[in-house]
Amino acid sequence: MRALTFNPDLSPSVVPDPVPTRSQALVKVAAFSLNFGEIAYRSANPDPGNVPGWDTAGVVVQAAADGSGPAAGTRVVTFGWSGAWAELRAVDTAELAVVPETVDLGTASALPVAGVTALQALRRLGPVAGRRVLVTGASGGVGRFAVQLAARAGAHVVASAGSPARAQGLRELGATEIVIGPENLVGRVYGVLDTVGGRQLAQAFYQLEDDGVVMAIGRAAREPAVIDFELAGTRSARGRIENFNVTTPFGPDLAHLVGLLAAGELDAQVGWRGPWDKVSEAADALLARRVTGKAVLDV
Repeated sequence: MRALTFNPDLSPSVVPDPVPTRSQALVKVAAFSLNFGEIAYRSANPDPGNVPGWDTAGVVVQAAADGSGPAAGTRVVTFGWSGAWAELRAVDTAELAVVPETVDLGTASALPVAGVTALQALRRLGPVAGRRVLVTGASGGVGRFAVQLAARAGAHVVASAGSPARAQGLRELGATEIVIGPENLVGRVYGVLDTVGGRQLAQAFYQLEDDGVVMAIGRAAREPAVIDFELAGTRSARGRIENFNVTTPFGPDLAHLVGLLAAGELDAQVGWRGPWDKVSEAADALLARRVTGKAVLDV
């Protein structure tokens, strides 16, 4: 075994095999998925020997020494803020979930950051059954999970995408309405799951009904969100924006999502898939908005 990682230009390099702590399992990686944040904001000067990447799925080759977590030979999906872009990953057992044989490991690797982010953000909105919920950036990884999970929770989902082409398939995932940008939204919404930030966050905020909530999830726009509160005050009596970040451990939420995936009640929406040595191609496609949903690399 060897650990494989990628330089800032995404060319491959080799680093020492990871050494698990007592509460970590050692996993042989079968696939990893890419997230916009880990590509767009990766360091130009990473620490030597540091393996980047967040999401993987594979098979446990060494169980955790403290007895927590699954046995060797178990198929798992895993999360961590580093270590995913490798052939071997040491991962805390609280940050993984078992994957049944009926679920493809590459598909499972799409779940951690995007799926758990959508799930936790929706939970923060509170009860949404019968309420109108806007998802911005609905064609992306987090967005496509958010559309499905909000629809499952009984919301009237309005999906906002950048173009009609990128909006394809969103109705099948549960969207009741589709708009091309929140500025084209007609009527008010109770909640917003905003994965874009910038101007789109501001536009969505102005469309809140009284006591509505914006979950500021993503920063894909890579621009500041400027709110005109004088204007906002003429649109609704009350409304708030909440800065959202996922919380760990991921294990329970991952297990829930894997269960939905196995039951056919959730689609991971893998829009790009290829071998690990095509990582530059996948990253370019993701940043250029040519991927709808998730990009997955097989190791």
